[in-house]
Amino acid sequence: MTSPIPTNLVLGFLGVGKTTAILDLLKKKPDGEVWAVLVNEFGEVGIDGAMLETEGAFVREVPGGCMCCVAGLPMQIGLNQLIHKARPDRLLIEPTGLGHPSQIIETLTGEHYQDVLKLGPVLCLVDPRRLEETRVLENVQFRDQVAAADIVVANKTDLCQPEQLARFDDWVASLQPSKTAVFHTRQGRMNIGWLDGDTALPEVGSPHAHHHHDSTEPMPVPDIRDEPWQRVSNQGQGHFSLGWRVHPDTVFSETGLLALSMDSRFVRFKAVVHTGDGWRTINMADGALSVSECEPRDLSRIEVISEQQPDEDELDASLQESINKTEPSC
Repeated sequence: MTSPIPTNLVLGFLGVGKTTAILDLLKKKPDGEVWAVLVNEFGEVGIDGAMLETEGAFVREVPGGCMCCVAGLPMQIGLNQLIHKARPDRLLIEPTGLGHPSQIIETLTGEHYQDVLKLGPVLCLVDPRRLEETRVLENVQFRDQVAAADIVVANKTDLCQPEQLARFDDWVASLQPSKTAVFHTRQGRMNIGWLDGDTALPEVGSPHAHHHHDSTEPMPVPDIRDEPWQRVSNQGQGHFSLGWRVHPDTVFSETGLLALSMDSRFVRFKAVVHTGDGWRTINMADGALSVSECEPRDLSRIEVISEQQPDEDELDASLQESINKTEPSC
């Protein structure tokens, strides 16, 4: 690389809308520039990466747990391959909402990347409604995501009451050291100018919170032609994920999937899936459900995240019941 690649971290707690925000930024990418995204998910099936590919960015996934726990070998392999393949003009990094940022920042600013990457402002999205939850405010990942940020963005403000926005403003004003900037937005709408500048590298409160995890290379994913129905799981940070990779010839009932997505046990439900009405992106967080059309993919991906150990066989059976028994319309 002739000059360091401008790089931004987009942080935020589970379900705050990080992927939607990055999609919005990609739509505003200057003509002629190549952008790349390194995305990490708590689950194993890579749904966020599949969503981001719709905007033509180079995407590389680090699945299975938080990127900070794998900030050694898996993250560096993914990052090196992405840089080599894309040679990007800008790099965006989306860690899981259950992740801890310190070791990621340490890797990005370490000797291996100090002449390759230029770390710009670290952005953290916050849902003001979640500030009412003690378990969120006391969560070490949430606190340190906020502490590591240069810019804090209140997202989903269209869903907030005025008193919730006022509480957010008071809370963010009390943070020390103070933030470079604070913004309000809705539906993940971002200003591309927020990416410019430098990071102050704020210190976080628990920089070694995840040092007990191992950094190992992820297991290879089976070919979907050999295993057309793949079920995978993960757990950590007080959450459990269960995901499926399904052959694209399997067609699901959209109605059945939507009913399944609203199961009260789920913190998140995400899918990029082939339905009888075409390919759909389904996203449920905090009881809010969104569905949109998408281009056909090489396989369907479905994932649920919960705070309790799921009954994997029960959920697998429920998902199989939602398979469309009629011919797809497209």
